[in-house]
Amino acid sequence: MTPELWVAFQALALLLAMGAATWLASLPLRDVSIVDSIWPLLLAAAGALYALRLAPLPPGLRALVVLALLAAWALRLCLYITVRNAGHGEDRRYQAIRRRNDPGFAIKSLYLVFALQAVLAWVLSFVLLAALRSAARWTWLDAAGALLAAFGLAWESVGDWQLARFKRDPARRGQVMDRGLWRYSRHPNYFGESCFWWGLWLLALAAGGAWSVVSPLLITFMLLNVSGVTLLESDLRERSAGYRDYIARTNAFLPWRPR
Repeated sequence: MTPELWVAFQALALLLAMGAATWLASLPLRDVSIVDSIWPLLLAAAGALYALRLAPLPPGLRALVVLALLAAWALRLCLYITVRNAGHGEDRRYQAIRRRNDPGFAIKSLYLVFALQAVLAWVLSFVLLAALRSAARWTWLDAAGALLAAFGLAWESVGDWQLARFKRDPARRGQVMDRGLWRYSRHPNYFGESCFWWGLWLLALAAGGAWSVVSPLLITFMLLNVSGVTLLESDLRERSAGYRDYIARTNAFLPWRPR
């Protein structure tokens, strides 16, 4: 077994352990949606392990940039989700999963939610492994990747901030958010998230890690078809006639001029 493969399996064990600890914390709370706050920490933990075990010493510019982007992404997303969810109980998406899997969801959630999230985070972390293990020199492709990742982080940060400010305004209650970045895309935060991981993949590609394309493909597929656009809009479309109008005039993912 190569050193890289051995460290990758160590990362999987670490993420599964973190998932199990979060599952234990969810039991007295009856709230499995706390896994969303842990999600960015799973990626940060995997990246830290890869850096400690595989990155060249002293770390090169690529490793420093990847770790800085990862730290900024993880800290922002963890704080944003934790603050957003505080005091609101279990997210309605997880409530639906709970209803479908009762009785016994308390035990089932260990593998249906927490272990699954850990495995998905592990696959997503492959792009970090590929980028951090190499001592290849910095190239224009690295610069392009860093710029794309930074753009994605900024785009989703602005989108989340605009949505949070909109929701805090009592005069906007019941209205559809179609201002700012949300005027050009129904999910600018998901678009920014996808850009972030494709940017990291360009850094991995520059390091010879083309194989890690599975990571941005996975997150983009999830955002479009699993936990993102499809799941969220199936609920919003039923609850709001205004949202159906919003769908008719606004792209779901890629920002574009409203129709």
